[in-house]
Amino acid sequence: MKRYDFVVVGSGIAGLSFALKAARHGTVAVVTKSSAGECNTRYAQGGIACVTSSEDSFELHLKDTLDAGAGLCDEEVVRQIVTDGPERIQELIQIGVQFDQRDGNGGGPDLGREGGHSMRRILHSRDVTGRAIEEALLAAAHSEPRIEMLANHLAVDLITLRKLGHVSADRCLGAYVLDESTGQVLTLRTDRLVLATGGCGKVYLYTTNPAVATGDGVAMAWRAGAKIANMEFVQFHPTCLYHPDAGSFLISEAVRGEGARLLDAKGRPFMAKYDPRAELAPRDIVARAIDAEMKRSGAKCVFLDITHKSPEFVRDRFPNIHETCLKFGIDMTREAIPVVPAAHYQCGGVLTDADGASSLPGLSAIGEVGCTGLHGANRLASNSLLEAVVLADRCCRHLLNSPTDGPLWPETLPEWISGDAHDVDELVVIYHNWDEVRRLMWDYVGIVRTTKRLQRAATRLRNLQSEIQEFYWNFKVTTELLEMRNLATVAGLIVDCALLRRESRGLHYTLDYPGTDDRFLKPTIIQRT
Repeated sequence: MKRYDFVVVGSGIAGLSFALKAARHGTVAVVTKSSAGECNTRYAQGGIACVTSSEDSFELHLKDTLDAGAGLCDEEVVRQIVTDGPERIQELIQIGVQFDQRDGNGGGPDLGREGGHSMRRILHSRDVTGRAIEEALLAAAHSEPRIEMLANHLAVDLITLRKLGHVSADRCLGAYVLDESTGQVLTLRTDRLVLATGGCGKVYLYTTNPAVATGDGVAMAWRAGAKIANMEFVQFHPTCLYHPDAGSFLISEAVRGEGARLLDAKGRPFMAKYDPRAELAPRDIVARAIDAEMKRSGAKCVFLDITHKSPEFVRDRFPNIHETCLKFGIDMTREAIPVVPAAHYQCGGVLTDADGASSLPGLSAIGEVGCTGLHGANRLASNSLLEAVVLADRCCRHLLNSPTDGPLWPETLPEWISGDAHDVDELVVIYHNWDEVRRLMWDYVGIVRTTKRLQRAATRLRNLQSEIQEFYWNFKVTTELLEMRNLATVAGLIVDCALLRRESRGLHYTLDYPGTDDRFLKPTIIQRT
């Protein structure tokens, strides 16, 4: 067993920002599967939304966020995060993040605009903002002696008082963690465990997320008994590059923010039919419009056209997107980019307050894995990185002011016992289940839903979860098995929440209840009993 003052699961902007601040007050373990830099943060292209211009205001940012959230945002939480933003941006700059400036140095930040924003307020580093932030945070973390980076380590489950046999109280005491290189399961003891594991995009067949986005944090928190909220609200990014060899490459929201138009297969603009803001409407509206156009015409994609801008502007503003498109034979300075929607961001997650505290004492959740109430039923573009860096600061300050000892809290935890479990000899079954979950979620729980499809998905997921659980108990844990277990769990949570919301609001659109209903003007909260 290893003892730390803080354990952070995840190494994106939320996890590393927290770790750097917590390291001033104690020892920190950062648990991250794969390499430390492989996370959703790295792939965030557009930027980070924050009020930095004299022409902008906190009230305007607040209003834009509330409008996008379709009535489900927590206004006080939104206000706290928006107003905390500028100070956190300065901290990112101090550790080495270089945001683009107007007219060179001294001209002020070159602010972009994205869908749903009434003003230009997106700070960016060309079109690789997430990568710039992640690399700066990693460099700072590696130079901090009190941070231990446990790369290629996957958290298996949280350890709680209740799991140890206590019935009168519950609290998170640490976690079991798989060392992927040795197969050994470590026991980490801490009074302050912070989930910063990101989202669950890989639960869908088509996603902009990297392979590590398998919903691990939400699944572990659910199994430990923490409250989960709003998992029905999964954001589909409207513009993912459509090419058989491109994988899931995102075409940033910022391209539309700079004037790109969406065209149908015949080259006709169509967004004005769906919303007066056209291409600058919030993502849920744009994604549904593209889905409707594709279904109406039978086309496999639509097209994003920015050829009216000068080639010099396009290459300078979007160097990564331009270079990537060229690799697939698409010159975005001369031709429109073929695009389709893809699963992108979860607006729900582990229910927390504005300090990241969950319903389970000792457990916090920050970044995409948490549900503070900022996003409501639909996330405003580029609010995600803002929330992550603000919550990291608020969570650290909150934990430092919270008690860390109690009469029932054991200092020693039991080691992981594999028992009679043996090595997995049927990986093909795991891969088949993985594929089945992702396909049924795409077909039945996608952009447009029906009750019948959701019920069909729920039935099939129950069968899959039973099969996966049998594998979990009979075989030694591996990365593939644990991720499959988490994927199936999170898929079930999305379906359960969707069935509970009998209306259409934000990212949850169902043909059986196409209008909004004030009876559902509240979060969807579920908890394992």
